[in-house]
Amino acid sequence: MLLTTTNNIEGKSISTYYGMVTGEAIIGANIFKDFFASITDVVGGRSGAYEKSLKDAKNIAVQEMIDRARGLGANAVIAIDLDYETVGKDSGMLMVSASGTAVMLE
Repeated sequence: MLLTTTNNIEGKSISTYYGMVTGEAIIGANIFKDFFASITDVVGGRSGAYEKSLKDAKNIAVQEMIDRARGLGANAVIAIDLDYETVGKDSGMLMVSASGTAVMLE
């Protein structure tokens, strides 16, 4: 499956547009991650626990989007956009969504 943030692929033509496909993942940070992240924020540096959680959520969302595109018969997803949003006030949850257009490339 070819994935790109662009609207077209150089040297390829799009024969079929299947429409928008999406994938979502919601992650919650537990109390231990919050505690260690606050220590990291005080002394500086990066929060490895949060970074890993974000990476995992992004991978889940993208894989879900790919699976939906395959289900439509697509061999590529173009114009991919990743969004990160907090869910609920003070819930400590984050939603990662991936969206793009499923297409058939020739």
